[in-house]
Amino acid sequence: MKVASLFTVFRPASFQVSGPEKLRAIVGAALGVIVSVFMMRWLAGLDTSGTEVWLFAPLGASALLVFVMPSSPVAQPWAVVGGNTASVAIGAVCAMIFANPVWAAGLAVALAILTMFALRCLHPPGAAAALLAATGGGSLHYAMFPTLPACVILVLVGMAYNTLTGRRYPHVAAPARTEDSRARFSSADFDAALTHYNRVLDVNPDDLQALLHHAEAAAYQRRFGDLRCKDVMSTALIKAEFGTPLQDAWAIMREKRIKALPVVDAGNHIIGIITLADYMRHAGLDQPAGIGHRIKALVTPTGTTHSEKPEVVGQIMTRHVTVAHAEDHLAELVPLLSDGGHHHIPIVDERHKAVGILTQTDLVRALHRATSS
Repeated sequence: MKVASLFTVFRPASFQVSGPEKLRAIVGAALGVIVSVFMMRWLAGLDTSGTEVWLFAPLGASALLVFVMPSSPVAQPWAVVGGNTASVAIGAVCAMIFANPVWAAGLAVALAILTMFALRCLHPPGAAAALLAATGGGSLHYAMFPTLPACVILVLVGMAYNTLTGRRYPHVAAPARTEDSRARFSSADFDAALTHYNRVLDVNPDDLQALLHHAEAAAYQRRFGDLRCKDVMSTALIKAEFGTPLQDAWAIMREKRIKALPVVDAGNHIIGIITLADYMRHAGLDQPAGIGHRIKALVTPTGTTHSEKPEVVGQIMTRHVTVAHAEDHLAELVPLLSDGGHHHIPIVDERHKAVGILTQTDLVRALHRATSS
């Protein structure tokens, strides 16, 4: 391997973290350790002079995770308390069983990691705590004091400080939310990718998913620049009303060679959309034979005042309509029109009144202009 390649491989990556965020984390880590050590000295007795009685060395590494990476799965309260305490106990037991410190150290670290996996409290400083205890730096009593209370105190300080400085800690999973139809991938897709990756990630899945969505939006924004829906939408909006006869709407769609009509109320607000698919569905798409005759029968008025057959647009339209605002960036709608299964998106203004429609054709035209200019 060339020297230049070696330099590239081992060159440290930069952290995309602002100065204020670095300062927030540094102050928090210092505060967490100071409060934890002070409280441990108080619990051990003020006349205690030996640091080994009240000081838990891996606490510094735990403080880094709690205050610098509060959203990390390995920095959560149970990981800090359970990971460190269980690891110290395992290290102490290995030290008692194996006289050779080499065997005691290796098995202590391995068993500590296995236990942390089993208890769902994976915490990197826990491996260091197990090694420390296995080489004579701790005992079973050491796991209960100072390890356990020191970790609890650190977590409590972390909860207070991170909350006050605008960081969510503990970083609990976000409540289930409705999938954004504009997203290129769903939560199920993301979970499948994580399963396929099959590795421990030092980042909360919610944060990673949000990061990917932001990166995707940034990529679209870079390609489309500042193009907005109002810049590319079709402003000659052809629409229907709830009471528009099916025959009239069908005739308009055939004459104008369009596949959808937004449906508006008296105030020009979108209340639905009628598409060719709606006609096909009500005409019995599952039986292709004679579909033309059934569509003709569907759109032909019965001429009676009461009929079980749909007569107007409002009876067969799709009521749940995805709309966009005229000021929305076009990049936001790319996933929706390319992979979301949408072909027509009604556009509304700041008063939620229909002002246009955006189609896949409009998107392709805009993409062509953006790439050729």
